[in-house]
Amino acid sequence: MRALDTHSRSGSPASFALAENQSITVGGVAFAYRDLGPRVGVPLMVLNHWGAVLDNFDPRIIDGLADTRRVIALDYRGIGGSGGTAPLTVAEMADDVIGLMRALGVEQVDLLGFSLGGFVAQDIAMQAPGRVRRLILTGTGPAGGTGIANVGKVSWPLMIKGLLTLRDPKFYLFFTSTANGRRAASAFLKRLKERRKGRVKGPTPRAFARQLKAITAWGRQAPQDLSGLQMPTLVANGDHDIMVPTANSIELARRIPGAQLILYKDAGHGGIFQYYAEFVAQARAFLDA
Repeated sequence: MRALDTHSRSGSPASFALAENQSITVGGVAFAYRDLGPRVGVPLMVLNHWGAVLDNFDPRIIDGLADTRRVIALDYRGIGGSGGTAPLTVAEMADDVIGLMRALGVEQVDLLGFSLGGFVAQDIAMQAPGRVRRLILTGTGPAGGTGIANVGKVSWPLMIKGLLTLRDPKFYLFFTSTANGRRAASAFLKRLKERRKGRVKGPTPRAFARQLKAITAWGRQAPQDLSGLQMPTLVANGDHDIMVPTANSIELARRIPGAQLILYKDAGHGGIFQYYAEFVAQARAFLDA
C-alpha cells in the first residue's frame, strides 16, 4: 500500500474489486482507503459495519454508486489496512473521518453509513453539519436506540453457529432464515470474494472487541437531538433486522426532519445487500435530487 499525501489524485475508473489500495496519514496514523468514480459533484464517503474492512463493502453497491460519482471507502483506525488502535467511542471514529476529509482536501461529502457506519455518520452530521450535504443511514439506529447495547449478546451465538456450520456469520446475522434470505446471503458472500488481489487483512480480535465496546457505549449513550439535522436524509433497512432492530430505523426517520424511510420486505440487517439493485437506484435518485 503506497502513501499519498497530495490532493491531485484522480478517481480510478476500475471496479471496486480492482480499485487501488491507497493510504494517507492523518494525525500520525495511516488510513487505508479506495477511491473510484468520476470527479464530478460532491464525493460520497461510505462507512461500514463492525469489524468490516475494505473487502467487506458490497462491490455491486459501490460500483453502482461510483458509476456517476466519486466514492471513497475507508478502513477505520486500527482495522484492516489502517494503522493505530481501534477507538472505543463512535465520536472518535467520527473525528477520524472528518480528519480524513481534511487530509484528502474534501470540503463536503455525502455520507452513506451502514450499521456502525450509520452511528459514525450521524455523529459527523452532528459535529460538522456543514461538511455533510446528504445523509444515507442503513441498518442503523440512534444513540441509545432499542437493543443497540445488546448487539454483542445477539451476535455471539450466531457467530458460534457460523463457526460450527463453516459459514460466514454474516449469513445468519445479516439475512433472514427464509429461502429468499438464504439465497441473498449466499450471493452477497460470493460477491465479497470477487477481489482476487490486494485484499486487506481482517480485524484482529482486539480491534473487533474494541469496536464492540464503542457500539455498546453508543447503545447506552443519551439520545441525541436529531431534530437539528437539516440535510436531506434517507433511512433504509430490512423489515426484520435482528442486530440493530428495525424499530431504530423507523425512529431515525421520525426524529430527523423530512427523512425518507425504505423498509425492504423479508430482509434483515443486510437489507441493502439483498436488494442491492433497488437500493442503488433509490440511493442514486436521492443523491441526485
